[in-house]
Amino acid sequence: MNPVTLAAVQKVAALLTTNDAIGNELNILTALALQPVPKLSTLQVYLSAAPGALTDSRQMISYPRVSIYCNKIINKQQEKFRSLSGEVSVVSEVAITDNLLDDVQNALHFYVEAVTAILRRSIGDWGDGFFFSGEYEVAVQAPAPGGSGFVQSAKITCELGISRT
Repeated sequence: MNPVTLAAVQKVAALLTTNDAIGNELNILTALALQPVPKLSTLQVYLSAAPGALTDSRQMISYPRVSIYCNKIINKQQEKFRSLSGEVSVVSEVAITDNLLDDVQNALHFYVEAVTAILRRSIGDWGDGFFFSGEYEVAVQAPAPGGSGFVQSAKITCELGISRT
């Protein structure tokens, strides 16, 4: 069995990549709004907490992208006779670049909506002792120079319940 922090990240990544869920969701949203944004494939969903500045300088990861990582685990000991019962916090950081500031700011909202729509449909038991109550938080970062002109990102943090012996 994988470590809890890795297993939680893999669960979220599977939600976004299975059957190209994030790409399909993005296609639906942009078609309804008649607003084109750069495509996002499952190959652009990474299990990494590397900051954008580092990956940009190394040219390791392309845009748009979703980087998924675990940033916190809390063992609340909520259940007797369980060695771990509490919360695991998983961040899906969406990042986009463009040479026009307006395009970056507009497109980011579609990517955030795609990820959160998938999360909203995934409330419940995720197996292996993980469950999702539906609670998440979105923190949008200000645009900054980088990438192919400007880069903007948003962190979508979801709290997963965990119960393991």
